[in-house]
Amino acid sequence: MSKYRPTLSLLTASLAAATLTCSLAVQAADDKLVIVTSFPSDLTDVYKAAFMQAYPSITVEVVNKSTSSGVKYLAETASNNQSDIFWASAPDAFEVLKEQQLLAKYSKSVDGIPASFNGYPINDPEGHYLGFALSGYGFMWNTRYMDAMQLPIPKQWSDLQKAEYFGHIGTSSPSRSGTTHLTIETILQGEGWEKGWETVKAISGNAKTITERSFGVPDGVNSGSFGIGVVIDFFGFSSKASGFPVEFHYPDVTALVPANIGIVSNAPNQGPAEKFIDFLLSETGQTLLFDPKIMRLPVNQHAYKQAPAGLPNPFDGSIKTEVNFDSALSEQRYNVVNALFDVMITYRLEDLRAATEAIHAAEAALQQAGNNHAEAAQLIAQAKALVSAMPVDAKQALDPDFNAIFKVKRKSKDDKSEGRQAEVEQQWDAQIVANYNQAAQLAKQAQDLL
Repeated sequence: MSKYRPTLSLLTASLAAATLTCSLAVQAADDKLVIVTSFPSDLTDVYKAAFMQAYPSITVEVVNKSTSSGVKYLAETASNNQSDIFWASAPDAFEVLKEQQLLAKYSKSVDGIPASFNGYPINDPEGHYLGFALSGYGFMWNTRYMDAMQLPIPKQWSDLQKAEYFGHIGTSSPSRSGTTHLTIETILQGEGWEKGWETVKAISGNAKTITERSFGVPDGVNSGSFGIGVVIDFFGFSSKASGFPVEFHYPDVTALVPANIGIVSNAPNQGPAEKFIDFLLSETGQTLLFDPKIMRLPVNQHAYKQAPAGLPNPFDGSIKTEVNFDSALSEQRYNVVNALFDVMITYRLEDLRAATEAIHAAEAALQQAGNNHAEAAQLIAQAKALVSAMPVDAKQALDPDFNAIFKVKRKSKDDKSEGRQAEVEQQWDAQIVANYNQAAQLAKQAQDLL
């Protein structure tokens, strides 16, 4: 029997080694957390430090990507997923991930967090993601810039369409910024497809720039590169709390919706992911949103006992909103809205600005003439109609097959899409350029008559 003992001893040692290896693997998994997020380091650094202080054994790795890039990244890496949490503002992005079965279910009941806000559920009713902060959409401005340029303070989206704001506005593209996508979608839902795009294009025609990331908008306002920025609320609040001479305002056509967090399907570090969400939703975690670099609106009502002066409390009715945001609608036409904005605005901004400037000049001339020139007024109306004309109607924008065409996100106007997407975008582009150029010509004709 002794001849078997070495083999048995070897087997025992192997089993022990295997057990130790498994134990170390489990321990390693429990000691790590990977978060994919669109949020800036000003926010993530605060939570990373606080969470690692509460859980010293867990190392947090933050992978920063724009919302749309984050969604694409999780889809592409799903077969060998190494991410634990997705953390972003856009509810429609979470709906996309949920539809693709890329989010695991996790529910958490916390005292002080209501089930809904203005009829909108704070957490996904099916448990695939949870709200951690409320976000609204509007614009911020640099008070010193506005005084120097003698510009009035805007109150509504319609104000930003006026000639006096030409060249003083900054915004981003919805294909590059989830928060900008929500802002555009809020306007479309609040004003309707045709009127909403008319508003978006009129504001964009006054823009000095379309920034590459949403963070570029508050940075531009803070530095005085331009006076007004179309932003999500916390950009304005955090800039003001950090000492910049800025203010923020919610127009009537706005919405308050939850910013969200969810656990990625097949997360390698499920335990730490759950701990992080629990920490984020606790009263301690929620009050961290009041950090001057963050300044977001907690979903936990108890947290507002410690809110800094000047930060609105959405639960006391101090923020008026006209739009009950429909995230399912937004998700259905997500790709089309992004593609339309880039073709009509991002990559044709100079054409749009030229048409807008010509229309402003013609309207000013008409006003000086006492608005008493029918032919000029008709030419101006035709010019404005050409600028606001849409190549896609609301019904087509909701066609799932049509949405599926737009798979490639172009980073510049020189980037090429492929197949049917390229064909459709080229058709749009040709129509848009022709419309903008003709609009500028008609406006010039009207001005010449005056």
